[in-house]
Amino acid sequence: MKTIRPEQMEQLRAAMPALSNDPQAIRQRVEMLEMMLERSFTLPGVNRKVGLDFVLGLVPVLGDVITGAMGLYIVWEARNLGMSKFQLARMAANVGFDSLIGAVPVVGDAFDFFWRSNTRNLKIIRKHLDKHHPATRTITM
Repeated sequence: MKTIRPEQMEQLRAAMPALSNDPQAIRQRVEMLEMMLERSFTLPGVNRKVGLDFVLGLVPVLGDVITGAMGLYIVWEARNLGMSKFQLARMAANVGFDSLIGAVPVVGDAFDFFWRSNTRNLKIIRKHLDKHHPATRTITM
């Protein structure tokens, strides 16, 4: 078995910033997950971006449970950032509302097409990060 020298460990950490708990890495993980859940595919004909939240929402109950758990992971990451209980409650309510309405057949699928709880939660996290960790800001085009 080969051992890893300390300088090699530092190179590995530098290559994988997404595994650390610094605010920049958390921001990258949350932004990537939000993009995957809300805007990873373009529906042909409608030309609207949707993500796994919409696609998995087509699977009754199980799809909404899976995407709800992924949305709660974003709330958990926000907790790791030290966000206030009010912000966390608001974010959890966004995910809960999305999961509750999304579980209703047909109506829930239409609702998932328009309501983007993870995008709303990302907006709350970005506002917190921009205020408390300004070095994590990214320039968006």
